Amino acid sequence: MASDYKADEEILGKAYDAKLMRRLLAYVKPYKGYIIAAILLNIVVAALGPVRPFLTKIAIDDYIAKSNYHGVILITILLFAALLLQSVIQYFLTYYTQLLGQRTILDLRTQLFRHTQKLAVRFYDKTPIGRLVTRVTNDVESLNELFSSGIVMVFSDLFIIVWILIFMFSMDWELSLVSLSVLPLLIYGTFLFRKKVRESYRDVRLHLARLNSYMQEHITGMSIIQIFNKEKEDLSNFSSVNKDHKTANINSIFYYAVFFPGVEFMSSLAIALIIWYGGGEIVQGKMSLGVLFAFIQFTEMFFRPIRDLSEKYNILQTAMASSERIFKLLDDKTMIEEPAAPVSVSSLKGEIEFRNVCFAYNGDDHVLKNISFRIEPGQTCAIVGATGAGKTSIINILTRFYDINKGEILLDGVNIKNMRKEVINQNISIVLQDVFLFSGSIKENIGMNNENISADDIKMSAEAVGAADFITALPGGYDYAVKERGATLSVGQKQLISFARALAHDPRILILDEATSSVDTETEIIIQNAIRKLLAGRTSIVIAHRLSTVQNADNIIVLHKGEIREMGTHQELLAKKGIYFRLYQLQYKEQEIGN
Repeated sequence: MASDYKADEEILGKAYDAKLMRRLLAYVKPYKGYIIAAILLNIVVAALGPVRPFLTKIAIDDYIAKSNYHGVILITILLFAALLLQSVIQYFLTYYTQLLGQRTILDLRTQLFRHTQKLAVRFYDKTPIGRLVTRVTNDVESLNELFSSGIVMVFSDLFIIVWILIFMFSMDWELSLVSLSVLPLLIYGTFLFRKKVRESYRDVRLHLARLNSYMQEHITGMSIIQIFNKEKEDLSNFSSVNKDHKTANINSIFYYAVFFPGVEFMSSLAIALIIWYGGGEIVQGKMSLGVLFAFIQFTEMFFRPIRDLSEKYNILQTAMASSERIFKLLDDKTMIEEPAAPVSVSSLKGEIEFRNVCFAYNGDDHVLKNISFRIEPGQTCAIVGATGAGKTSIINILTRFYDINKGEILLDGVNIKNMRKEVINQNISIVLQDVFLFSGSIKENIGMNNENISADDIKMSAEAVGAADFITALPGGYDYAVKERGATLSVGQKQLISFARALAHDPRILILDEATSSVDTETEIIIQNAIRKLLAGRTSIVIAHRLSTVQNADNIIVLHKGEIREMGTHQELLAKKGIYFRLYQLQYKEQEIGN
């Protein structure tokens, strides 16, 4: 498991990748006006910082040294005005950069979510949900820092350094060279810091993804953990994963704890050299006190953007790692391809035909082999067989959750690969054994926010399937707030809601997959009545373990190890005394034993 995470979470070997950056900048392009405005503001605000030491030098040399009180007042006003102007510009700069970041990640998150909706079910079979959540939350948020604090604000640091150097060399180039003599040592330290941070950050991202995935999986399966008394073991495993994440972060913090004091030391060393050299020049009358004082301020200001650039490097490092994973997801083409020239279908009659269909989830390990059958419009076809026979797989390929390896599936004589998937979805409804309800009202779960389904349609559907009685008894009725996955409703109630949902969408083809296997006898009677109303006038496929629920089907298909072994009506299959006959006898004996 850990190796899988590591393979997926491995970041780029270099902190900057031009190809990735070009793709990222494409998201910024619609907001280039904000970038231009921010860069212009950066140039101005970067110059206002070094102006203060320059004005301080004038105040000391031209006014304080000459006891010019009015001049000191004037310089004080100018210093205050520069500080005020810098604050105002900084406000607009921060506003525009944050606005840029928020609008950009809004677009990116929307694209990511839209892309995940297009991915085939096969993709979700192999991808942990926690990892996908990390992409849309943590990784996108990392790019927000790049857009709002990285791309534009790095110009601020560079402009500040440039302006400081211009002021310094215009005052005294010799003292400037002395103050910059510590740069080679600083550059080496920065290079070493970048290397170590890159390695530690890789570990942080790896353990964060493991933590998210572990949390998602075990919270989802909390009922199973509690049933089997696995809380202590689960907590121990979580503590181990959490500890690894903590250790990785501490290792990362260590390098910052060393680097930033190191930069402060370099700054202090530079100031010491300035005082040593500049003090000597003042003693010899070659330099004014104002210049020395200004250079001390310049040096303190010079090292601040260098520290900031190191943090910007970390933001860039984070963004490159996050963007690599985001674009890996966006580039994933595990999709059901739409036809280039789809067949126009206004409405379906509901005829279904399988012609020599073969299907495998993995490679050539076929779970369905040469499946051929035909269902006429309005007929009910039941599919029975042992667990693993391939019953649900037939549903998966009919709805194009997966594409087949060989053969053809036809709806009204048209190959489903030549139909838009939207058309297929509009004409097929599925009622599963494990009903999925979304957070929201019962009304929203039945209508699925379909504008073509009115409130009256929803109520009529609920009444038709026998769900209205319990819905109206709930607080708020149809506006009752359904908790996550319908946690506050019984299995039978959720099943009835799913029947009402299917009926409200009025499909031409209805699929019932073990729809009554998890309910009690009383609820099953209600559901059987609902099923009869649902099946009326529709082409239906019913998958069931309980043969008593499929006896009235027009045709029964018996699957065994991915192949059709028998086909016929209930009486015809009993007369053959084959697999269906043995299954029926076995269930009949179980019922006798139960009675």
